[in-house]
Amino acid sequence: MKQIKIYMPCLLIVLLLLAGCMKKKRKIIFFGDSITQYGVLPGGYIDQLNKKLENSDQQDEYELTGAGISGNKVSDLYQRLNEDVLKQKPDIVVIWVGVNDILYKAIGIGGTDADKFEELYAEIINKLQAEHIKVVLVTPAVIGEKYNNTNQQDNDLNLYSEIVRKLSKRYRCTLCDARTIFLNNEKLNNKTNSDLGILTIDGVHLNLKGNQLVADSMFNLLVNE
Repeated sequence: MKQIKIYMPCLLIVLLLLAGCMKKKRKIIFFGDSITQYGVLPGGYIDQLNKKLENSDQQDEYELTGAGISGNKVSDLYQRLNEDVLKQKPDIVVIWVGVNDILYKAIGIGGTDADKFEELYAEIINKLQAEHIKVVLVTPAVIGEKYNNTNQQDNDLNLYSEIVRKLSKRYRCTLCDARTIFLNNEKLNNKTNSDLGILTIDGVHLNLKGNQLVADSMFNLLVNE
């Protein structure tokens, strides 16, 4: 009995030390529309980020979760913020939205005007930061891949991307400027000025190269922060 009494405190100390050594995974939620929904599929940008973590032996340090729903606009993200994000208690949230806000407005089926887009986006950031969650903002990338500003929605894409850039400065959020990254890539690689097939399958949704470009662009912004 005396031996047991001696060993028990020692065992508790060892267990406490082991628990202290076990590093809690940082939970990253990717919050957006169909681009993010597809990002968890094989070859998607979230899947590729997971592979990059494995290749750098950091897979035990991060937990990546996709919370993208096809067709979502910024108002949809605002409505499901509590259930799909805040209740999951993430450390980092990556917000990527805007394409549907622009597209739906262009075809007259309930898009989002620029001022309302900014207002709701700011509300989402405020709610996340109130919970001490690190926020990463991503500008909408492309609706059509022509690099010379001749896609139909380019003006709105530039406007809404500038709103996201402005919000990133106002709220001191990390920015992944997908709009600029994609346009620079198109100028180098879209020799025929095609409206799809370089980084997307349809002018919006990413192909393997597009997903790889996003994964490469996001990796250093998310890891070791």
